[in-house]
Amino acid sequence: MPIRTEIVSQDRIVYQGDADMVVLPGIDGVMGILPNHSPVLTALQYGIITVRLKGEEYYFTVAGGFVEVQPDQVTVLADAAENVAEIDVARAEAAKTRAEEMLKEGIPSDQDRYLMIQAALRRSTLRIDAVRRYQQGRRSRG
Repeated sequence: MPIRTEIVSQDRIVYQGDADMVVLPGIDGVMGILPNHSPVLTALQYGIITVRLKGEEYYFTVAGGFVEVQPDQVTVLADAAENVAEIDVARAEAAKTRAEEMLKEGIPSDQDRYLMIQAALRRSTLRIDAVRRYQQGRRSRG
């Protein structure tokens, strides 16, 4: 019996469907969620969500957010999320280069700007690493 799974970013539904297992980067460590799991509400850290269904694995980057687990459903509300199969590596590398160049100019006096640059660097690095690590297992389900 699968568990209903939804991964939602701020601008779209990234994945909606069943899963035999969902592996999440929880704030306290990696969590494996199976059907009939106890209810949980926790924050997510930057990392990879793996959705396993009928022997296949689908990979999604997640840049923070929250997950609510119920016995029959997993709902991820992500700050940012993306199917690894849809990542544009050239765009991610360009974003990483831009962020690194901004930091080379020195730390901005505006704390918010500095945090935005750091977040952009972290997201682009995650996206690039995800493609390199999971390119053999990339799936375009979503």
